[in-house]
Amino acid sequence: MQEWWNGLAGITQFFYGMAAFFSVFFLWQMIGAFVGLDGDSMELGGDVTDVPDDMDFDDVMESSEAFKVLSLRSVITFFTLFSWGGALYMSEGMLPVKAMGISSIWGLVGMLAIAGIFYFMGKMSETGTKDVTSAMGKTATVYLDIPADGFGEIKTTVSGAVEHIKAKSINGEALPSGTQVRVVKVVGQTLVKVEKLTEKGEV
Repeated sequence: MQEWWNGLAGITQFFYGMAAFFSVFFLWQMIGAFVGLDGDSMELGGDVTDVPDDMDFDDVMESSEAFKVLSLRSVITFFTLFSWGGALYMSEGMLPVKAMGISSIWGLVGMLAIAGIFYFMGKMSETGTKDVTSAMGKTATVYLDIPADGFGEIKTTVSGAVEHIKAKSINGEALPSGTQVRVVKVVGQTLVKVEKLTEKGEV
């Protein structure tokens, strides 16, 4: 192994090193996507509290997802295939310029393929998604404590089925688990704002 490595040209060694580096991130991306670490359980790099109330939450989320597909997955895919192609071609004695040219095609094709796969996966996951707007105006029970100016979870009926939804108090007050509330605002498909009900069920 040592003799093989020492026998490689410096640029070929560089490409193998780059291939190993990007392969780690490529595998991490693939594993994360298929075990659910790339979706709801992974932050997109910002806090939903930074989204103004008058901004469409769905547009923000869709833009973030599009940015992530075009910048992170695609770039990692491109450089993974580009570097492996360059390393293998130059190991066979191909001129660096020609090897990098062909490897660039590998990278571009892979980049488009990955972007397409995840785009259609996202569309498939949207099929059958429950309409959270159907919870508007309904009473609910706080399932996970909602801290002051923070996020918790409520249990209510969405599209005819009982669901748990991320929630925040409309006026910023803390709402402990078990508190009866009413949904007063729906922010996209993942967040609602609620207000506390009195003992008589009136706000």
